[in-house]
This record gives sequence, structure tokens and C-alpha cells, in this order.
Amino acid sequence: MSLDFSFIWTAFVSLLTAVPTTLKITAVSVLCGFAIGTAIALCRMYRVPVLHRIAAAYVTVIRGTPMLTHLLILYFAIPLIVDGLAERFDWPIRSAQIPMIGFAYLSFSITAGAYLSEVVRSGLLAVSKGQMEAAHAVGMTTPQALRRIVFPQAFAAALPNLTNSVIGMLHGSTLAFTVSVVDINAQAEIVATTNWKFFEAYLAAALLFWGMTVLIERLSALLERRVTRYSRGGVA
Repeated sequence: MSLDFSFIWTAFVSLLTAVPTTLKITAVSVLCGFAIGTAIALCRMYRVPVLHRIAAAYVTVIRGTPMLTHLLILYFAIPLIVDGLAERFDWPIRSAQIPMIGFAYLSFSITAGAYLSEVVRSGLLAVSKGQMEAAHAVGMTTPQALRRIVFPQAFAAALPNLTNSVIGMLHGSTLAFTVSVVDINAQAEIVATTNWKFFEAYLAAALLFWGMTVLIERLSALLERRVTRYSRGGVA
């Protein structure tokens, strides 16, 4: 078998059209997941009545089941729920109006929330309890102390794990093709069907993902150097 380098380049250029979709799925899932994860982590750390048990169960169930399973469950469950409610209450909306990428946004955000909750929790636990006590001593409320003192330090401690989660969601976004979302992998398959050169097409996809991963790592390294500058004076 001879490798067609010219087609690898052709496929690579064609795959660039799918990059915005992949990046949107990754960005939405990470941002929404980070918000969910922060809320979950705080509920568990401060043992909010009832909620902390629900939060723990959510993390256990989501982390204990595959990402693809979450997507397929929502893909089949949401239309049943939406159409059922619409028929019962005579609503104008139907599941057919939901864009396919919406299922990916929702599913991946839920998945990211469980994993990022542990990232956030590990970052918060890395901050000395004395920081919160000192903040209270100078008259700060707990929300003020969290926002001004604890969260910045926790973010710095959690950044390496957060970067790994972002990369993981970038790679996991390839599952979106199972619900007919044209991401990079789906575009690679479309391109390959023109002359059945699947190896070259998927190799081009691998190179593109590798390039985006390296870029995320470089940006993370720059951000890590900036957010950890405050600790050079010995702040624990």
C-alpha cells in the first residue's frame, strides 16, 4: 500500500471546515461543565443538606458510565419527553426542532460537569484552610473569601488537571458524529468516501487534533506561569 501524501493535504484542508464545530462543542461543554462542577464541588465540600448526597451520586453515576452512553440516552430520551409534554399540554415545540448539536452540548456538559467537579474540588482542597480563616478575621464573608482569596489559588493549583480535562473533551467531541453532527472525524469520513482513502483521511484528522492539543498545552503553560506568579513570595 502506498501512502498518498497529496490526499493527506487535501483531506487536511477539507477538515478545517469542521474545526469550528469541534471547538464550539469543546468550549460549550467545558464552560458549562466548569460551572456545574464548581457548584457540585462546593455542595460536597460544604456538605449542603440533601444536595451533597445528590451531587455525590451524580459524580459517581456519570464517571461510572461511558460518555457515548450519556449522549445516546439523551438523544433518545429527550424527544420522548419533549414530544410527550408537547402533546399533553399542546405546546408548539417538537423534538424535531432541536438541532443535533444541542444533544452534544447537553450531554458533554453533563459529562464534563462530573469530571470537572473533581478537578475543582482538588484545587479547593489544595488551598490552606488558614486562608479562609484569615479572610474571616479581616471581616470577609465566605462568598467574598472564596471569590477573592480561595478561588484564585485553587484555579492555579487545578490548572494542569483542568488542561487535561479540556484536552479530553476536545478528543471526546469526536463522539458527536453518532448523532449526525459533522465534526472533524465525521468530515474525515465524508472526504474519504470520495476515493476510499480512509487511512489518509483519518491520518489528516489525527494531525489536526494533535496540532490543536499542542496549542492548548502551550496556552495552558503560558497561563500557568501568569497565574502562579503571586506564589513566588511564599504564599501557601
